[in-house]
Amino acid sequence: MRYSALSIFLNGLRGNKGWAPAWRDPAPKPHYDVVIVGGGGHGLATAYYLAKEFGVTNVAVLEKGYLGSGNIGRNTTIIRSNYLLPGNNPFYELSMKLWEGLEQDFNFNAMVSQRGVLNLFHSDAQRDAYTRRGNAMRLHGVDAELLDRQAVRRKLPFLDFDNARFPVMGGLYQPRGGTVRHDAVAWGYARGADGRGIDIITQCEVIGIRTENGKVTGVETSRGFIGCGKLALAAAGNSTVVADMAGLRLPIESHVLQAFVSEGLKPFIDNVVTFGAGHFYVSQSDKGGLVFGGDIDGYNSYAQRGNLASVEHVAEAGVAMIPSLSRVRYLRSWGGVMDMSMDGSPIIDRTHIDNLYLNAGWCYGGFKATPASGFCYAHLIARNTPHQTARAFRLDRFARGYQIDEKGVGAQPNLH
Repeated sequence: MRYSALSIFLNGLRGNKGWAPAWRDPAPKPHYDVVIVGGGGHGLATAYYLAKEFGVTNVAVLEKGYLGSGNIGRNTTIIRSNYLLPGNNPFYELSMKLWEGLEQDFNFNAMVSQRGVLNLFHSDAQRDAYTRRGNAMRLHGVDAELLDRQAVRRKLPFLDFDNARFPVMGGLYQPRGGTVRHDAVAWGYARGADGRGIDIITQCEVIGIRTENGKVTGVETSRGFIGCGKLALAAAGNSTVVADMAGLRLPIESHVLQAFVSEGLKPFIDNVVTFGAGHFYVSQSDKGGLVFGGDIDGYNSYAQRGNLASVEHVAEAGVAMIPSLSRVRYLRSWGGVMDMSMDGSPIIDRTHIDNLYLNAGWCYGGFKATPASGFCYAHLIARNTPHQTARAFRLDRFARGYQIDEKGVGAQPNLH
């Protein structure tokens, strides 16, 4: 069923009893051409583009919980392509272009809101760094504007411009950045993939990977063995656990990243704003809640919960940037398990094990990369060659000395 104003009107006349389920609940088949481990945004997007762009439809997506139970439903919904390095900039710009046409593409309202992303700077050194980043963006055809103090004050008068420690001196602004409804992305991709014949199998945990003569032949699951021609891992924070089932050790650590939402407020933050003197980012949802987050908790964990010290750390940074936040009440928080790579950039590559493919290491950038990640991963699986915008995301770059250190802070996961 295609969603449209006419279908809404006609179903309203019938008491809304004519709506079909958005996707099926199929039983797993004994064998698939491709099995994707992970029913989050990246796994579902990969399945969608495999069917839509490459005609590969004998595909199963295996999710151990329900759709949206992982990081796709546990993030702060921000999309942007304001990256500096050649390995990252074209890839995230591809993702931004896919976001811009996504709702029309898969016929689902994902609430794409290009409200703009503003990164504040508080020193001469930060200004110079953002000038360099903005120039790199413009050279790659990405929109970027460097705003001075007065321009930022006109746009965001509620910031603490007179903070003696962290005076706001300006910001780097990407007008095309913004936010997207996170779980709607999962639902839209799931519906689009299912409509093209792909099996989305929930409550199906992978507990083992079967190999023969160095080649993957299938997966052991809580619902029995499922054979496959190709096995694609897209398990985010659990990538290390799943890869270990095949004897593959990854250059990844898993950390908890907490996010928060406040009570509903009248609209006052029109953009996404990030603090330059600490790790804090905030936007306001359509329901009025402030959605914000900060640093990872800083210790290895696979739990979808964090600690109170990080809550205090995020709150301190938020109040330093916007003093009025001290009077706002937190409504709820959640934790996502982040697959932090050694250089802060992702991995989309074949592994040395035949028929085993890897999509991991997304750190803080997983949600915004969802469309491009799915598209490039589908390209790799279908054609066995990397997409041109993802050629730098090789698994062996750490051994070869070709890290993509966007932040320039070193090869250590907790630094990214």
